[in-house]
Amino acid sequence: MTTPFVHLNDTTLRDGEQAPGVAFSLDEKIAIADALSLAGVPEIEAGTPAMGEEEVEAIRLIAGLKLDSRILAWCRMSEADLQAARFTGAGAVNLSIPMSDGMLAAKLGIDRNEALARIRRLVPMALDSGFEVAVGGEDASRADLDHLARVAETVAQAGAFRLRLADTVGILDPFSTMTMVERVVSASGLAIEFHGHDDLGLATANSLAAVRAGARHISVTVGGIGERAGNAALEEMAVALQRLDGIQTGIAFKQLTPLAERVARASGRPVPAGKAIVGSDVFTHESGIHVAALLKERSTYEGLDPGLLGRRHKIVVGKHSGRASLENVLEARGHKLEPAVVPLLTMLVRHQATIMKAPVEPDDLEQLLIEAMAFLDLEVEAATPPPVH
Repeated sequence: MTTPFVHLNDTTLRDGEQAPGVAFSLDEKIAIADALSLAGVPEIEAGTPAMGEEEVEAIRLIAGLKLDSRILAWCRMSEADLQAARFTGAGAVNLSIPMSDGMLAAKLGIDRNEALARIRRLVPMALDSGFEVAVGGEDASRADLDHLARVAETVAQAGAFRLRLADTVGILDPFSTMTMVERVVSASGLAIEFHGHDDLGLATANSLAAVRAGARHISVTVGGIGERAGNAALEEMAVALQRLDGIQTGIAFKQLTPLAERVARASGRPVPAGKAIVGSDVFTHESGIHVAALLKERSTYEGLDPGLLGRRHKIVVGKHSGRASLENVLEARGHKLEPAVVPLLTMLVRHQATIMKAPVEPDDLEQLLIEAMAFLDLEVEAATPPPVH
C-alpha cells in the first residue's frame, strides 16, 4: 500500500512578505529559498512579477539556483501579469481570480461567466508560454459551491494541474472546510490545494480538514507568517500530518527550527517561545506534577518526541516546581537535596520566580540552596549526578 503524501507549497516569499512591515532583501530571499529547498519543501511561491523589475529579478535569481523545489510565480488572471512572469525564469505560474460574486464584482466588475471565460483563455496562453499552470481561487470560502465545481471542471479542461481554494479572509472552520473541499474534489479529478488564513486561529486545523476531505496540496508559510493573522504554518502542517494521519510530506523535520529562525531574523519577527514545533519552550517543563511523572516516563507529558526535530526536552525551576524538579536540577550539579530543606527552598524559589518573572537559573537555585541550608544550620551535601534524561 502506498503511503499517503501531501505537497506543502510554501508561500513565505509571497504571502509571508505581505505581513505588515515585512520586507525581505534580495539576499534574504535567496537564502530563505535555499533553506526551504534544503528542508524538502516541494514548491516555493517565490513572488509576484507584477510588482516590478526588482521582484522579477529576485524570482529569476531564485529560479537560477536550480533547487529541487518547483519555483512558482503568483499572477493575476491577466495577460499583463503573465507577460511579466515570462521574464522570471519560473517554471510555473499561479493564475489567480476571485471565486465569490462579491469579489468578482468589487475587484474586476465581472460575473461568473466572464471569470470562466478568462480561465479558458489565460490558462492555455500560459501553457503555450511553457509554464506549468495552477489556478488560484481567491475568496473561495465565500463562493457558491456549484460555481466552485464549475470552476474546477473548467480549470481541468483548460489544462491546469491544480486549483487552489483560498480562505482569503479566514472565515472557515474545519467542518465548513471539509464541506467545500469535498464538493470540489468530487467535481473533477483535478488536484486541489487549500490556502488557509489564520484570522480565527484555525488555519492549521482547516488545512488538516482539507486534507481529510481530499486536498493533496496545502499552502503554508514558515511560522505561519502572512498578512493580517497569517497562514497555516509549514512546521505545524508537516509534523501534524505525520503524527496524526501518518501522511508524509518529504519535509526534513530537523531543518524546521533553523528554517524558522532564519525567517524570523529576516522578517524582524522573533519566534514566540511557545510557538508550536519550533518555539524555544515547547519541550520545556516546569510544573512539579508534570516533571515528577515525566522523569519516570517521558511520554506522560510529551506527545511529540523532541528527538524527531533534533531537539531535547528541558526541565526548568520556577513557581510551579516541586521536589522532583529541584532534585533533578541540583543533583545534576552535584548537590543532594535534604527533605528538611525542601519547604524553605520551595518558598524561596517561588518568591524569586514571581519577582523575576522568569525561571530560576541553576546557578541561582544553587545559591538559594546554600542560603536555605545556612538558615536551617545544615551543611550542603554532595550527590552523584544522575544520568541525563
